[in-house]
Amino acid sequence: MVLKLYGFDLSSNLQRVAIVLFEKKIPFEYHAVDWTKYEHKSPEYLEKHPFGQVPYLDDDAFVVYECRAICRYLEAKYPDQGPKLAPDSSDIKAKAIFDQAASVEVSNFGPLVDEANFEAIVKPMLFKQPKNEANYNEAIKALDAKLDGYERILAKQKYLAGNELTMIDLFHLPSGARLALGGSDILTSKGPNIARWWKDISSRESWAQVQKGTAPGLVKFD
Repeated sequence: MVLKLYGFDLSSNLQRVAIVLFEKKIPFEYHAVDWTKYEHKSPEYLEKHPFGQVPYLDDDAFVVYECRAICRYLEAKYPDQGPKLAPDSSDIKAKAIFDQAASVEVSNFGPLVDEANFEAIVKPMLFKQPKNEANYNEAIKALDAKLDGYERILAKQKYLAGNELTMIDLFHLPSGARLALGGSDILTSKGPNIARWWKDISSRESWAQVQKGTAPGLVKFD
């Protein structure tokens, strides 16, 4: 039975899952959730996702939510399809570095980027409120300091978890790309290794496909 993915295109979390699906060329059926009508807060939806968020994945009635957990599930179920995006659990050192990179993305990148994007993009677009320049600048300043660590990591290796691309690198794309839309070039100007890494991952075909949007229906690959 084909996988069913529920969410909406503008969600960074939905896009993280879509990138992995496109990278590994896993067919899936996309079901758009209309957040403007609060479909994600309906009783039916809450039965699937108790927090009323997106996305969730339905694999023949087995439901997984939380985008990063979904991506790990996809890699575990389709390890030999498309590129390998996580190390084998038997390689404990590689797994430790992968988990370390995962923690870096969640703790040192995501919250600050989301805060900056909220001020620069979400507030003006969705809430019709002006950008708070002080809050935005504080988030960018804090992110700048965190990216010093990224520069040190990427000076020693090609990607965040070693010299092979993993899903952790890809997780940065949706929210990272929004920084430029909000007026910051920090990912291309901060340091040569970050700029090289960002150009690499943001040039991937999977990200180009996700940016085009996903129409409801079956997404399949030749």
